[in-house]
Amino acid sequence: MGSKNAPPGNRTRRPLSIFAVLALCCTFYLLGAWQRSGSGKGDSLALKVNKMHTDCNIVPNLSFEPHHKYVDIVASSEPKAKKFKACDVKYTDYTPCQEQDRAMTFPRENMIYRERHCPPQEEKLRCLIPAPDGYTSPFPWPKSRDYVYYANVPYKSLTVEKAVQNWVQFQGNVFKFPGGGTMFPQGADAYIDELASVIPIADGTVRTALDTGCGVASWGAYLLKRNVIAMSFAPKDNHEAQVQFALERGVPAIIGVLGTIRLPFPSRAFDMAQCSRCLIPWASNDGTQLMEVDRVLRPGGYWILSGPPINWKTYYQTWKRSKEDLKAEQKKIEDLAESLCWEKKYEKGDIAIWRKKINAKSCQRKSPDLCDLDNADDVWYKKMEVCKTPIPEVTSKTEVAGGELKKFPARLFAVPPRIAKGLVPGVKTESYQEDNKLWKKRVTNYKRINRLIGTTRYRNLMDMNAGLGGFAAALESQKSWVMNVVPTIADNTLGVIYERGLIGIYHDWCEGFSTYPRTYDLIHANGLFSLYQDKCNLEDILLEMDRILRPEGSVIIRDEVDVLNKVNKIVGGMRWEAKMMDHEDGPLVPEKILVIVKEYWVGTSKNNTSN
Repeated sequence: MGSKNAPPGNRTRRPLSIFAVLALCCTFYLLGAWQRSGSGKGDSLALKVNKMHTDCNIVPNLSFEPHHKYVDIVASSEPKAKKFKACDVKYTDYTPCQEQDRAMTFPRENMIYRERHCPPQEEKLRCLIPAPDGYTSPFPWPKSRDYVYYANVPYKSLTVEKAVQNWVQFQGNVFKFPGGGTMFPQGADAYIDELASVIPIADGTVRTALDTGCGVASWGAYLLKRNVIAMSFAPKDNHEAQVQFALERGVPAIIGVLGTIRLPFPSRAFDMAQCSRCLIPWASNDGTQLMEVDRVLRPGGYWILSGPPINWKTYYQTWKRSKEDLKAEQKKIEDLAESLCWEKKYEKGDIAIWRKKINAKSCQRKSPDLCDLDNADDVWYKKMEVCKTPIPEVTSKTEVAGGELKKFPARLFAVPPRIAKGLVPGVKTESYQEDNKLWKKRVTNYKRINRLIGTTRYRNLMDMNAGLGGFAAALESQKSWVMNVVPTIADNTLGVIYERGLIGIYHDWCEGFSTYPRTYDLIHANGLFSLYQDKCNLEDILLEMDRILRPEGSVIIRDEVDVLNKVNKIVGGMRWEAKMMDHEDGPLVPEKILVIVKEYWVGTSKNNTSN
């Protein structure tokens, strides 16, 4: 209790104390309001971090096991994403830049009509490509090499057209691939054994190969068990679904043709290239097609020709051509090869093999005019020229132009010559090694998020913005392969990727990719949408990803959080199940990871869809 006889000074002090406390409370309230308004500089970082926390949906127990159930998500208060409709079932095998109707409007001369011809912006499909009714996940590798479900690629024409050549057989509800080919009816293994008697295939010297006019890619399929990876291509023509069969088998392939446009690969990329009755007119067009093979063939690399005109004495009647015509064609090919400094190493039966000289000093023959070395990798929609692509200079006849590569698998993490020689701007030995460490860490994190990565469930993988190939190198295994895509607007690193013993391609993601629908199990995109956000419609890129992704396939998108929020909004209308994950270094890092699974659904005859 207070004293009745308290001094007068104490009575005046109590109201002053109450007033001081009230004043302090008001001050702190106003300060807090000011900071939350965004005007207070001291708390802006905290607010930004809090916003990232609210934007990221961290789900540690995300399941990516194959399923056929779609669970409705409770709608949020935010505006709903645009819902993309299913395309008509007639578009089940839609390939936007190789469509037959569009192709037929272009000249047939030199296969121009089979080259890439993409639809203009106003004609692009903006719907989801349906899978055929009855679609089933492919067999796991290596069984998929030999068997494909009929429902996934329901075309039987090759079983009739190529019956005697042992390409493919139809049995019950599956296709069987015996490993035969037009020029190797005894099987691809026997054919490769003969090649290996001349070419060092077994010891890792030869790692990357190119198959021009590949059919169903049995050569590439059987090279894989010898640790050689082939990039195979064939046109989309009357031999239905050649490349689709190859990819369904789990073998690298693209739709393509060696016509008038440069191949979408860097110079000095392949250790070996072959044409097995590929029907490319090597002796015509002043030898431009052979010069293009020379451009992409590494110094010391091998070229194999089996089929016309080789062994013309045996086959001239079968081929319905005269002896004189075939003999003259072979002589012209021999002369062209010699002018390119290729040395003939072998000819027996149906097979001839040449080897490209390791440098220009070891070649004293007269060569065609030289192309501009600076444009050796400038290939996107660029016409082939009648000239030989020069190779880097050397100081002695024993030095390999461009640098000697280690045998695979040592070359996978060895410093690539292009980096060691300082030919990749901004990339040095130290930064290359740091990039490898970074991707090993990231891939380890991906495997924690999605336990199917690294298993036979995911066979065909794609890295849409591959950089130095670190993602593919960290995943390297017999269980899977990676198509490393270097965007045409990104730094040119594709030569480095090939020097590591990996494969890849140049591509502009504002256009459709040269493949059939449903050909990849997992797609990885690092920084891709930041790269393209001012170049073309992000919606078009996502719809293209959906087209080439298999039902129940997965996508991993790594990018800045503000870009991923834009992507995630579009994804909400695409029959994709998506979760935002934190960066492996924690929630304070503004880069995030969007992890996606494509739902299983198929088209119906009524242009509806069924789950």
